[in-house]
Amino acid sequence: MLQDPAGKYRPFPPVALPDRQWPQRTITQAPVWMSTDLRDGNQALFEPMDSRRKLQMFHMLCDIGFKEIEVAFPSASQTDFDFVRTLIEDDHIPPDVTIEVLTQAREPLIRRTMESLRGARRAIVHVYNATSRPFREFVFGMSRAEVVHMAVSAVQLIKVLAEEQPETEWVLEYSPETFTATELDFALEICNAVSAAWDARPERKIILNLPTTVEIATPNVYADQIEWMHRHLERRDSVILSLHPHNDRGTAVAAAELALMAGADRVEGCLFGNGERTGNVDLLTLALNLHTQGVAPGLDFSDINAIARSYEQCTQLPVPPRHPYAGDLVFTAFSGSHQDAIHKGFARQAPDTLWEVPYLPIDPADLGRSYDSIIRINSQSGKGGVAYLMESEFGIRLPRRLQVDFSRIVQAHSDRHGSEVDAATLWALFTEHYLEPAGPFRFGSHQLFDHEGSQGIRLTVETPAGLRSLAGTGNGPIDAAIHALNALGIHAQVRSFEERSLGPSGEGGNARAYALIELADEQGEAEAFGAGIDGNIVTASLKALFSGINRLAAMHPPQQASQAA
Repeated sequence: MLQDPAGKYRPFPPVALPDRQWPQRTITQAPVWMSTDLRDGNQALFEPMDSRRKLQMFHMLCDIGFKEIEVAFPSASQTDFDFVRTLIEDDHIPPDVTIEVLTQAREPLIRRTMESLRGARRAIVHVYNATSRPFREFVFGMSRAEVVHMAVSAVQLIKVLAEEQPETEWVLEYSPETFTATELDFALEICNAVSAAWDARPERKIILNLPTTVEIATPNVYADQIEWMHRHLERRDSVILSLHPHNDRGTAVAAAELALMAGADRVEGCLFGNGERTGNVDLLTLALNLHTQGVAPGLDFSDINAIARSYEQCTQLPVPPRHPYAGDLVFTAFSGSHQDAIHKGFARQAPDTLWEVPYLPIDPADLGRSYDSIIRINSQSGKGGVAYLMESEFGIRLPRRLQVDFSRIVQAHSDRHGSEVDAATLWALFTEHYLEPAGPFRFGSHQLFDHEGSQGIRLTVETPAGLRSLAGTGNGPIDAAIHALNALGIHAQVRSFEERSLGPSGEGGNARAYALIELADEQGEAEAFGAGIDGNIVTASLKALFSGINRLAAMHPPQQASQAA
């Protein structure tokens, strides 16, 4: 049992912002995106990426459309330093992409960092120091004034070193680490001091990054903190207000969305939420959330499967099957009611119209996903899922009563075997029960003829007593065949019948036809469906008729009539 938290934990105090504006706002444009997969994400891996995998990741991030990428902590290791040099010297950085590097607010680390960027066209130097009371008192043993001096001195040094490399366009980013646990008046004081030290102007903007280094409150509190800073910062027209949400409470995406409503301009995070502890905000989820609200995210996830596989290769981390948008199962429905609604939604969804398919917040095609695995069958599935797969995989549209009939068969199979029913198994079950059911009669051949204005048919039929030749007439081939089968003691009624084209049987092949028939016995007490497929529509119809008769015979064996031909 959990220990009583009273006295050990306390709710985070609310921000004094009675006239907060963010709850009435919506996000109308995408933020500036900054990927820290190669820095924050990389340092959180069991096995950090080697240079080959880091380069693969860098190029993938560029292809997705990230224009700002934090690539390393060059003062932390020779590997990171060398990777920055490789990007610059081997000309891997596209003209519209800016690399970013991180450094603590310490002179030797700053000098090493600036050296790693020599020759870059444009670079963001991201400097940080912790500002919350526990860090000031327990870690640094510093006063507020001393912590401000630490940050300002670091910025002044970066400014001097940047002037020594005029060939590079320099951008400063400052993070008051542990911002969300810092008193707002002090966070404002240190951010204003840093902006002044950099001499931030509209044409020389500074990035002020306000991180949830550790999530310690609900997302609305973070939004209040961001709006308070947004409204009180000096030089606001010279500031790019940035977010760096972590996910300790599992609410990083929500915190980022609310903080964007509160006035932020930029978001830092990782693909698939990688990062220290529970991770950074998931940029893929955040971007596609915007997409579903009609806001162009400016990032290309149209081949999400390839992105997921490349990410897994680079990081050695799996993408969970239920991960939003990218997981292998997120567009998969097992529930029968879900499957039925999705099936009906797809049937009504017209191209280039508002997306309204039930249970699917985004069109899988937007992400390069196919519809093949949206509906999968197990013991929880219903007729809608069976119908969807039969139509999408095999082109066979099942009438509602047949959906119900076949779904019972599929569910019974799944219950017996305790496993998912794949497309091949579904087809095998359909074949066993409707195309080729066991029974006493086998269709052999047919010949049509005219008879006094009616349709005549001659049939050869395999019966338990041997091969029989039968003849009958009616208002069409099926009616004529049923009359011919009366000689075998078969008296069936046609309740419904339909025939359709299945399309070519193979490359250059002729179109095949399928027929579905619903029969009832003479008393109308037993009913059965039959199906037939053939290149000839009449043959397909007769196969369906014999299938239905055999299924009726399994319920009530017919009384054999005379053996005479």
